[in-house]
Amino acid sequence: MKDQFSFLGIPRPKRNELQKSFIRQARKEKLLDWEFVFRLWDLPEREFQYLALDYLIALTSSLSKADMDRLTDLIVKKSWWDTVDSLAANPIGTLCVKEPELVQSHILNWTDSDNIWLVRTAILFQLKHKEKTDKKLLASIIIGNSSSREFFINKAIGWALREYSKTDKEWVKEFIDSNPLHSLSVREARKYL
Repeated sequence: MKDQFSFLGIPRPKRNELQKSFIRQARKEKLLDWEFVFRLWDLPEREFQYLALDYLIALTSSLSKADMDRLTDLIVKKSWWDTVDSLAANPIGTLCVKEPELVQSHILNWTDSDNIWLVRTAILFQLKHKEKTDKKLLASIIIGNSSSREFFINKAIGWALREYSKTDKEWVKEFIDSNPLHSLSVREARKYL
């Protein structure tokens, strides 16, 4: 974490135990409280952002198109790979399946953003889509960022390709062989090939 944030020192298993009944109740109620999420996000200790993420993930089915701008705010505030990656794959990835127009209105705008965390989210938002991955879109986003020298972008490119290789190894192999990618991206992408 490179001393980016302060921590209470509560490990994940203990956090899960402490929040279990709260998350279960939130799932039952299916009412997403954005004020609560932003209050957690504003607290200094990282465990509060993790609780906000777990809460959002538990209530992903309650998200609507209008929530994308709020999710964007979370990406760009207190940004680091741990929260951004969780937001990218789910709930943003799930919301984009439910509301495909968000790909045009948000994801495509993020691909060439000056904010590396928005770019990373655009690369990773299809991480859990498996056979529903839009390969043409994935390729376009990766190619658009393949000349980046940013570690977190190149790592995300490799991770997205590595994850998709579990679904379509041949496509990933051909993509790697046909496109100039940073060595870090290639190393990550080839992990399962």
